[in-house]
Amino acid sequence: IGVNYGRIADNLPSAVKVVQLLKSQGLSRVKVFDADPSVLRSLAGSGIKVTVDLPNEMLSSAAKKPSFAAAWVQRNVAAYHPATEIEAIAVGNEVFVDTHNTTKFLIQAMRNIHQALVKSNLHSAIKVSSPIALSALQNSYPSSAGSFRQELVEPVFRPMLEFLRETGSYLMVNAYPFFAYEANSDVISLDYALFRENPGNVDAGNGLRYFSLFDAQIDAVFAAMSALKFDDIEMVVSETGWPSKGDGTEIGASVANAAAYNGNLVRRILTGGGTPLRPKADLTVYLFALFNEDDKNGPTSERNYGLFYPNEEKVYDIPFTSEGGGVSRSTTRNTWCVASGEAGEEKLQAALDFACGEGGADCRQIQPGAACFKPNTVEAHASFAFNSYYQRNERAGGSCYFGGAAYVVAQPPSAYSRLIHPLSRYLFVCCGKC
Repeated sequence: IGVNYGRIADNLPSAVKVVQLLKSQGLSRVKVFDADPSVLRSLAGSGIKVTVDLPNEMLSSAAKKPSFAAAWVQRNVAAYHPATEIEAIAVGNEVFVDTHNTTKFLIQAMRNIHQALVKSNLHSAIKVSSPIALSALQNSYPSSAGSFRQELVEPVFRPMLEFLRETGSYLMVNAYPFFAYEANSDVISLDYALFRENPGNVDAGNGLRYFSLFDAQIDAVFAAMSALKFDDIEMVVSETGWPSKGDGTEIGASVANAAAYNGNLVRRILTGGGTPLRPKADLTVYLFALFNEDDKNGPTSERNYGLFYPNEEKVYDIPFTSEGGGVSRSTTRNTWCVASGEAGEEKLQAALDFACGEGGADCRQIQPGAACFKPNTVEAHASFAFNSYYQRNERAGGSCYFGGAAYVVAQPPSAYSRLIHPLSRYLFVCCGKC
């Protein structure tokens, strides 16, 4: 989990105080929207990894003049690294929606910035990418139909993805389920948007069941990359968040919903793996944003995405680390991993096959005739296998997710009512000693 540190405000604490705040919250990654010297100096020696940004207005210069790109890297990156752990450069931000028509400069600017890193021998330590908005997709629903806007494919996306592959980098994606929910609250469930318990939605194209709008949006981008034969490119969610306040027309903007979205997202990322389409794709996610920014234009929501007020008080209380969220090693000593019956048999079977195969779970006890073969259902066998995998991996964050097919329980399964989990006694007997 990282956080975006925006500064379009006139009342924010000093950069030194911000670094102290980040460290006190256990936040080890930060993304900034420029390369401000006071911020980069303050982050030196902090152990916090940093993503800096080459602003959109500099794209044309960086594209046209390799000397400009080289000077920018020297002044804003090489001058601070490695004391300040710069791990990535975002070249522009949501360039395709920039009204100044900077899209045509993007790829060459990325290449020139990378070449400047090569000259400074920093290319192996620092990645180059560019955050895209979901509006770069032609189709995003259903996820399996995800595709990039046709007019951007050949001039931008294919060469960009080739560049990311060549340099071992990743695609940065800004994903905001809030916008989709706000525009379609009559058909999108709030529970689905906030990672709360819900029956899920089956994607008719790939047969996968989705339990969160976030996963569906991310998989739409994965599908778009796959359509261009770039299945090997990783993704970082460079921005996501939910506003704590909005105008009367901004449906869903509230403190309670912001706390639910960001809190559940943090727990989801810290306890688990990838998406239904890419279950092994562990995601890095940058929350937006660190502070409410009072000088931003637009609707009320734009000034109320902050996790903190400028006086450093939390807008709402959510965890940012495993320890803060009740899923640390110390508190998971007596926890179990169980299958989610709502995931659907097909998804459970695929996860079961992984756990017993590549995952290395001990599945001998659920073979025919063995002690835990009965009840002979996919859900029962999956619970056994998932728990074996979870315990063998020392209950580490991400070892009980299986693409949304599993979840952690903090009491012995036998303590749960059969109304909640009909396999409770089976789990206690067969999994409790694992």
